[in-house]
Amino acid sequence: MSLNGSPSAERIHIGFFGCRNAGKSSLVNAVTGQALSIVSEIGGTTTDPVQKAMELKPLGPVVIIDTPGLDDEGSLGDLRVKRAEDTLSRVDVAVLVVDATRGLSDFDASLLDRIREKGLPYLIAWNKSDLPGALSPVDGAILVSSLTGEGVDAFKEALARSLPDGEGARLVGDLVEPGAVAVLVCPIDESAPKGRLILPQQQAIRDLLDAGGMPIVCRETELAKTLGRLSGPPAMVITDSQVFSIVSDIVPDEVPLTSFSILMARYKGFLRAAVEGIVAVDDLKDGDKVLLAEGCTHHRQCGDIGTVKIPRWLKQYTGKDISFEICSGRDFPEDLTPYRLVIHCGGCMLTDTVIKYRMNTSLSQGVPFTNYGIAIARMMGTLERSLRLFPELHKLIADGDDTHR
Repeated sequence: MSLNGSPSAERIHIGFFGCRNAGKSSLVNAVTGQALSIVSEIGGTTTDPVQKAMELKPLGPVVIIDTPGLDDEGSLGDLRVKRAEDTLSRVDVAVLVVDATRGLSDFDASLLDRIREKGLPYLIAWNKSDLPGALSPVDGAILVSSLTGEGVDAFKEALARSLPDGEGARLVGDLVEPGAVAVLVCPIDESAPKGRLILPQQQAIRDLLDAGGMPIVCRETELAKTLGRLSGPPAMVITDSQVFSIVSDIVPDEVPLTSFSILMARYKGFLRAAVEGIVAVDDLKDGDKVLLAEGCTHHRQCGDIGTVKIPRWLKQYTGKDISFEICSGRDFPEDLTPYRLVIHCGGCMLTDTVIKYRMNTSLSQGVPFTNYGIAIARMMGTLERSLRLFPELHKLIADGDDTHR
């Protein structure tokens, strides 16, 4: 996949924060070499977060986010500040832009505290450092001038060094040997996108190719024929969660079997939490409320997985009168205490930072957190088998079942 084609979830998200008229938008434009944001000497010109996906040397594919001033005032100003603070929960790196002629304000100091609490990598850009009367920078700040360009290259190099190391995270390539065959089961039904595969399927194919594996793709209706034409059993079978039970009946028990959603949860870093949270499904009672959370917004089909299938399957599995709410895109409730369980999608359209923020928000409020793939496997009776690839988690679910029994 080219850099221009890198999905947003695979790009480093960099947020620029600070007070009004600190020069955030001017610095964003200087760093990107583009007129990404409107600039003005009037404080508060940026009224909503502005973002753009791009390739930024020497960083590679990134998403740059310019935010409103954190010291904005009035009812509209409060809403703008709230949006800027929400952005802090979905960036991988935070840049605090300080007006060197004014120094570090109380708003800046408060934001630094929140950034540090979140454990985010961050930089302080001491902007307007070329102007008369510029104050001495605080420790660690980088002197820049968005007007003259002075210090911008050094700032970009420092930004690159601050980025978290993403090397080593694999979707599936580390689970197969070079030359091994993996069969990918991709249903083509009314919920499948027209003319293309969904992102986790695309990413699995690419990761297998990068690992020297040999992916074979088929629908569940051709799976038995596909397996029959192989000279031996495949190294693994990966399926869409919705047809897990059908695929499980076809694939021999000795062949490793899992789902795209489970692999995505592992890739995003919340598989263990999802496995630990799934036991809450068996404890649901009449009147409990479940939140179904999705990272993308899409047209709802008649057989939609989030609004139709999972609620139906969950009611059938538990036999309880459960109510459901759904959120999608960037919307995610801050107060999760009304819910007995959060079931999240695989998160392919969200960054690791966003997924982990949502997971931590849920767990910190005592609400179990799992995902679509784990929940579906549990309800279809295939969870134990789908976790055999991960012995520690397989044992965790087996021990949990023994405790429940």
